[in-house]
Amino acid sequence: MKSTRIGLVMMNDERPHVYRENESVNMEVLRKWASLLEKECSAVDGSAPEIVVASETVKSIPVARKIAAEFTRQDCRQVIMCYNVWNFPFLVWPFIENLRPSLPILSLSNNNGKFPGNVGLLASDGALRQAGIRTHRIVGNMDDPAVLSAVIDWLWAAQASTCLRGSVYGCYGGHSMGMETGYFHLVPALQSFGCTLSQIDQLLLVKEMETILDTEVEKGFLWFTQLLQDRILYDGKMLTEDTLKTQIRLYLAMKKVNEEYGFDFCGLKGQRELTEHVCLGDIPEMLMNDPYDWNGPKEPMVCATEADAFAAITMEILKYASAGLPTLFMDVRLYHPDLDLWDLCNSGNHASYYATRTCNPEENYKKITFHPALEFYFKAGGASVEFTAAAGPITFARLGIWNGKPFLVVIPGEALDLPIDQQNRINAETDPTWPHVHARFNASFDQFLKIFPANHLQGVAGKYEERLRYFAEINNIPMILLKKGKDIPQIWELVKG
Repeated sequence: MKSTRIGLVMMNDERPHVYRENESVNMEVLRKWASLLEKECSAVDGSAPEIVVASETVKSIPVARKIAAEFTRQDCRQVIMCYNVWNFPFLVWPFIENLRPSLPILSLSNNNGKFPGNVGLLASDGALRQAGIRTHRIVGNMDDPAVLSAVIDWLWAAQASTCLRGSVYGCYGGHSMGMETGYFHLVPALQSFGCTLSQIDQLLLVKEMETILDTEVEKGFLWFTQLLQDRILYDGKMLTEDTLKTQIRLYLAMKKVNEEYGFDFCGLKGQRELTEHVCLGDIPEMLMNDPYDWNGPKEPMVCATEADAFAAITMEILKYASAGLPTLFMDVRLYHPDLDLWDLCNSGNHASYYATRTCNPEENYKKITFHPALEFYFKAGGASVEFTAAAGPITFARLGIWNGKPFLVVIPGEALDLPIDQQNRINAETDPTWPHVHARFNASFDQFLKIFPANHLQGVAGKYEERLRYFAEINNIPMILLKKGKDIPQIWELVKG
């Protein structure tokens, strides 16, 4: 998975008789932190961000500049400033001011009475904050699991921030059906996240489909046929071998254009041009978001249904916050007050990963059925993907805009494992041929209704509230955490636009 380098440096005392005594000990602490983080900060695919260890501790103005130059040459995008002993606080300035602007900074200290790194942290980090520089602070010992967990949370939040900066969203076709909450708000996106878009007409995908080799389409078709067998419900009209192959061809065309143009994540408008004249986008969108296809394991490529740009950015944040898991895109469809349950479903890109929460397609596809697309909405035909998501914790989230200012809503929750007859009754109330998440939020219906900014909700398997809090603070946007029993003011009181 894409990552950015992390600079690891130790701040020290300026007095020669002191730093000569402690240099080797401090560098050993730095190397131990690097080794620990390299081991613990691995992504789902086994990759890990590279950690660059400073060549010596910062103990003078020239050395501060030297380490900053080292980190700059190696393109470190976030910095952990370690404190193991008392240090001279002013040395943070010749170090920080010679780095790239606005990079995430973590101040990390021991909690030791004899060697008071935490005193140096508060003095040095306090100086940075006086000047308006955003930092985060963690104080504790390396062998404390809570301390290590907090550092890992910060690192993945920083990765989400730094990988998003400079990224490009490939928007195929523009926002769909006039859904302005899905529009790419250019200036807020650039100012808050450093990402931009390249808008491509869907006609390009149609033309690229003509260049896709039939042999590759047949590989995909055979893969689906073997995985699903009689659970591809051909009807001879909307879902045929040809319409399914057209969806596979669209996936391959979008994958090709993404690679050729260098898009980091993407969105497909679909309605109405593709859905009425080419095919339904459900299969291509699912495949993009999954960690595999017929050629084997791959990195999930965030792809938002209906080209919902702020959904796509949210999914990209969740992907990095979770160290590379596939993400979910859902309609906020129906609330069942008697069960305190949300049925989250849409014709679109629930990654098949969520059928059993494994990276094994054979296991996931045992739970999946392909249905004919609904002719009423999707005249060009193709397959809709149907399954009910496996149980487990989910962090739900969504970026929104209030008066030009981005904010992030985060909702802890879970997918429920209901009896099959109850699942079927619930699914039948909306559309039983689409994918469903039966969700319970740790938030009330009234809280959600008061704050939530759009009709589309995003999510990722696991619990990542702390990582998202770090992310929001790094990027200077409000995070609104919805939790039951917590009073939530109106959005205009929470976000000052």
